[in-house]
Amino acid sequence: MTTAPPTRRTGRPRGPRPTRGYRVFQVVNGVILTGVVVLTLYPFLNIVARSLSDEAYIIAGQVSLVPRGFNLTAYELLMSDSTFWINYRNTVVYTVAATVISIVLTTCYAYVLSKSDLKGRGFLVGLAVFTMFFTGGLIPNYVLVTSLGMKNTIWAVAVPNAINVFNLLVMKAFFESLPGDLEEAAAVDGLNTYGILLRIVLPLSKAIIATMVLFYAVSFWNSWFTAFLYLDQQDMFPVTVYLRNLLAGATGAENVGAIAESDEVQAEATLKAVTVVLTTLPILAVYPFVQRYFVSGVLLGAVKG
Repeated sequence: MTTAPPTRRTGRPRGPRPTRGYRVFQVVNGVILTGVVVLTLYPFLNIVARSLSDEAYIIAGQVSLVPRGFNLTAYELLMSDSTFWINYRNTVVYTVAATVISIVLTTCYAYVLSKSDLKGRGFLVGLAVFTMFFTGGLIPNYVLVTSLGMKNTIWAVAVPNAINVFNLLVMKAFFESLPGDLEEAAAVDGLNTYGILLRIVLPLSKAIIATMVLFYAVSFWNSWFTAFLYLDQQDMFPVTVYLRNLLAGATGAENVGAIAESDEVQAEATLKAVTVVLTTLPILAVYPFVQRYFVSGVLLGAVKG
């Protein structure tokens, strides 16, 4: 890069001038990222258009990004279904409870593993990494959860997947990047281990904690198989199981049968799109508030291995 001439106002150099190759890289990078954005947005915009369209246009494949036969009847029908709202409430409760449990356990475990002088640290790290590649299997997990009396309880959803090892390692790396002098000074001032964690470490870890909250919340919100496996009472299902049953044609929503029999309301294809939209909206609404922590949290957590 060449140095640009000084500015008229300050007389200071403007900094290195980008080379032709760097400008080409910026253009190519912008084009690629724009293409990724389009590919990412298209499915969601398509499902929104389908949720507002008449089923005949959907079946004929005539709906892309613009609704055809605009109609809100499917929204009205689904939102009048009490089962949908019960399952929706369950999803909110499960997500909040499971995320809180996961954040507490992951933070405590990662903080312990970040101490290089901890006896048995290598074994604890290896134990965590081992579970990334090997698991007990579906049947042993089911037997364990059932024998512990957690079936048909919120704990069956929240506890088995409480610690994600990838998140654990990212948070561990972040804690290792914090200056050790801060903790030593706090210890000299009389703080114990818990005081250092709560009053020194956690206030400095807002970015990584917000990132982990986003990771865990999205994971638990979208999860359906765990609830499908361990819950068999309809009033305890999360909304993702409701959606799964609807897509599989085995939904517990009583109103779906009436859709196919009535000519004055939207039919099943539109209702499926409406359910997807209403299930996705909360995560889309929350993401902008934590997005500013997302990149910084991941990058800070990747400083050390």
